[in-house]
Amino acid sequence: MSASSGEKPRIGVFLRGVFWLTVILFSSANASGAFGQDQSNETVRSIPPQEEHVHETVTPLKDLLNEAERNNPQIAAARQGWEAAKQIPSQVSTLPDPQFTAQQLNVGSPRPFAGYTNSDFAYFGLGVSQDFPYPGKLRLRGEMAKRDADVLQQQYESVRRTVLAGIKEAYFQLSYLSKTLGILESDGQLLEQVEKAADARYRSGLGNQHDLLQAQLERTKLLREIAMHHLEVAKSQAQIKHLLSRQQSSPDIETADLNETPLPYTFDELLSSARTQNPAIAGAQRMIERQNLQVDLAHKDFYPDFNLQYMWQRTDPAQFRAYYMLSFSVRVPIYRNRKQRPELAQAEAELSRSRSEYEAQSQQASFELRTDYDTAQKTAELLKIYQDGLLPQARTEFEAGIAAYQNNRQDFQSLVTSFLDVLHLDEEYWQSVADRETALARLEQLTGLSLREEGTNK
Repeated sequence: MSASSGEKPRIGVFLRGVFWLTVILFSSANASGAFGQDQSNETVRSIPPQEEHVHETVTPLKDLLNEAERNNPQIAAARQGWEAAKQIPSQVSTLPDPQFTAQQLNVGSPRPFAGYTNSDFAYFGLGVSQDFPYPGKLRLRGEMAKRDADVLQQQYESVRRTVLAGIKEAYFQLSYLSKTLGILESDGQLLEQVEKAADARYRSGLGNQHDLLQAQLERTKLLREIAMHHLEVAKSQAQIKHLLSRQQSSPDIETADLNETPLPYTFDELLSSARTQNPAIAGAQRMIERQNLQVDLAHKDFYPDFNLQYMWQRTDPAQFRAYYMLSFSVRVPIYRNRKQRPELAQAEAELSRSRSEYEAQSQQASFELRTDYDTAQKTAELLKIYQDGLLPQARTEFEAGIAAYQNNRQDFQSLVTSFLDVLHLDEEYWQSVADRETALARLEQLTGLSLREEGTNK
């Protein structure tokens, strides 16, 4: 944000202080005729100027983002799931474990190893067999597992970005609340003085009871708004601590002041980055690749698998030589209508579904990108309207009301309304700054780009 825009809220605070000091002095001067000089002096109190909300220990947003990447359990769980999935491809692309066999045949006796004396057909044998899937099946299964791991990688990236965007949003909301809370508390002190001034005028006969009641009502409303702000601050603090995996009893987080971050990219540039770096879109693309491989594997399942077995047998070594046997078997898929064809139909349907999901993710990302981009752009225009139009115009009307009230040409309620206009416009201005920063955080989440110093482009 420019320096001039940052000074405007402080100028408004200064003008409000000058105005209410003038009102109180004017009211007290009128009341002095009825109560005497001493009573007038008791009514007039010095109005403390609004102090800037100074943080002793401000926590930069970048530090919180780094802490979340280290400690957030959602990010850790997603990363560990991805790491586990990377171990699968080598498992499914390796041949099945061989099977070793030991045989012993007796004739005429159930007792194991009765020996060769009972029959010339008794023997002891050792063998090994190995299954061989049809060529290409193991490779396809390994490639499918790699795509599954890629999908989990994109899910991990999506979780990471979601958590970081949540921290940014809560951080900006907390900055807004801290800023406006200082304004409300300072203006609450001013309204307290106004209430006393209205009471003094009412007791002197120069004012009316309605003015006093109106001042009391506005001060009570302001106290309610301050209490609601404290509640929202507590919620934002709890949200950030939750995302950081901190204890809720840990010290509260002090935020830096809000600043308007420029947006150096066009919508087309952001859209192009989202299409290549958005994890939801990338994950959907990997799923299409995975389902294509699944279709190829379903076609391969129409072909047979093989088994090779080798056996050594030892009969009576005094009479016979050893036997050596090599066996080759084929597993034939004869139930095609009940197994292979439904499997192929399922794979093709899953492929169509993954393509539809990819299109849906692309459309959703484009919609969210358009919404957040327009929010950032229009909010920037709105901030300029606040800076160059609404805020100075409201203050000008406020100053004109001062002169009119001093000359009894404006009632007290209109003057309070002008004061509230300035107060609410100040709040709306800072809320718009927070909304713009939140929209930029979501653009970073969608595109993977770094739009501010605190961002990380990974």
